[in-house]
Amino acid sequence: MSNTQKNVYGGQAVVEGVMFGGKHHYVTAIRRKDHSVEYFHLPRKTNPYLTKIKKIPFIRGIVAIIEASANGSKHLNFSTERFDLDPKEDDTLKEKEVSKLTMYLGVAVIGVISFLFGKFAFTLIPVFLAELTRPIFSSDFSQVLIEGLFKLILLLSYIYFVSLTPLIKRVFQYHGAEHKVINTYESGVELTVANVQAHSRLHYRCGSSFILFTVFVGIFVYMLVPTSPLWLRIVDRLLLIPVVLGISFEILQFTNKLRDVPVLKYLGLPGLWLQLFTTKEPNDEQVEVAILSFKELLRREEETDRFVKQEEIV
Repeated sequence: MSNTQKNVYGGQAVVEGVMFGGKHHYVTAIRRKDHSVEYFHLPRKTNPYLTKIKKIPFIRGIVAIIEASANGSKHLNFSTERFDLDPKEDDTLKEKEVSKLTMYLGVAVIGVISFLFGKFAFTLIPVFLAELTRPIFSSDFSQVLIEGLFKLILLLSYIYFVSLTPLIKRVFQYHGAEHKVINTYESGVELTVANVQAHSRLHYRCGSSFILFTVFVGIFVYMLVPTSPLWLRIVDRLLLIPVVLGISFEILQFTNKLRDVPVLKYLGLPGLWLQLFTTKEPNDEQVEVAILSFKELLRREEETDRFVKQEEIV
């Protein structure tokens, strides 16, 4: 089966597991403390209004990012709470559960707020650092370049230092497993541990590539506005965040479509290089979890598709 005939699936690494999303469902599989595998599933809710918005170029990316942040937080919260919990405590935990709807809404809101806070921080800190160099680099052009350089250094430093922690290192391994599974599926090869391990841990559609694109896109966008006075520079940067995100999302989609085109495929290489930092080679057990998560998603997707077809016939 060719890539064009396949549905497009995405994923996200969580603590001791992987989440995959399809047209109708999101599924997470995690490795528990006793080495068993537990699944978490949420249906993909369809909002007619958002569906229309997600068809509008440059705006659709912002909606997709916020939606992904909210949904990903729910699955990350599940993995964080469950992976290290003794299975013997499951019944006790269920007795203490509060409304899941309330919990998931709260986690979703926190996820979106965390994303926005992080984006503001990575946008404004380089501004203040670049401003300190104004006595040396006074022109708008040089200030924007210095700001972009500080942003890139800040991004790479942050990724490097968090990757030194054992927990994040394992999350990056599951991130690599997620990419390997998607690459294996898109190549039409059977999903076995050996086949998946033979594929690359890098992928053009990765969110890591998107983050790097925001750095480079920001440089070109900020060239269009002045860098002084400082208060105006700060306001401009905040107001232009949606613009930078929207353009970066379109570039990510564009480079993914060109990944099989000679010469043009190199446009996506910077994003792939960043993934050398945000992914690690997974072990076989981690790949197994990723495969189980993806196969469970495919099973649910096929069931829903069959149901929809039966409804159409009736």
